[in-house]
Amino acid sequence: MAAPKELRVSKDRRTLTVTYHDHEPFELSAELLRVTSPSAEVQGHSPEQRVTVPGKRNVAISRIEPVGNYAVRIIFDDGHSTGIFTWNYLHRMGHEKDEVWAAYLASLEEKRLSRD
Repeated sequence: MAAPKELRVSKDRRTLTVTYHDHEPFELSAELLRVTSPSAEVQGHSPEQRVTVPGKRNVAISRIEPVGNYAVRIIFDDGHSTGIFTWNYLHRMGHEKDEVWAAYLASLEEKRLSRD
């Protein structure tokens, strides 16, 4: 997957807009990116180890750093900085964000956790 044409963080730092050459831009909330971070801290080393991250409704993106020519590291204002967001990962999130978000909300409810 080629690099996006543009990555733009909103003024309030709560949304990342990703624009690929082959389609319209899509918006990903900082909260969604944080709670689905591809880091081992969140994803674990197997599906059974995946962590449901609560309390990130107001998380913001502090900065974005390039990682080679295949990804970016997103640093969040809660200190999380270990996720490497590849171009493929961001592309997939753009296309599957509704399903991913619904699964996250269901996991919070099942575990009696809150977004706040």
